[in-house]
Amino acid sequence: MKTIALLSMCLLLFNCNSNAQKKELEKKTYEVTKSEKEWRSQLSDLEYSVLRKAGTEPRYSSSYNDNKLKGTYVCKACETPLFKSEFKYDSGSGWPSFDREIKGNVEFSTDYNLGYP
Repeated sequence: MKTIALLSMCLLLFNCNSNAQKKELEKKTYEVTKSEKEWRSQLSDLEYSVLRKAGTEPRYSSSYNDNKLKGTYVCKACETPLFKSEFKYDSGSGWPSFDREIKGNVEFSTDYNLGYP
């Protein structure tokens, strides 16, 4: 019984450690590099939270949620084109939603901040 408990504990610790190492290897560099001071001066507090700290704006608070104008949605920080208005739809979530991105301009990843995707 003690062996099973010890083995389970070792397996759990090994898995946690491998995830930490994986995260370390996945760090990327980007074309736009600015100091935190520069980002803070360019972005509002909410924009800074969303773009630099992976925050989320409150549901139904975005002026883009009900926007019906044709055009291209671009990143507030680097002006990279992200989505075209023709692919925008109302998901009922309270945030602007698109069924496809501009290829190569949007990065996807799984969010494990709560311990699960």
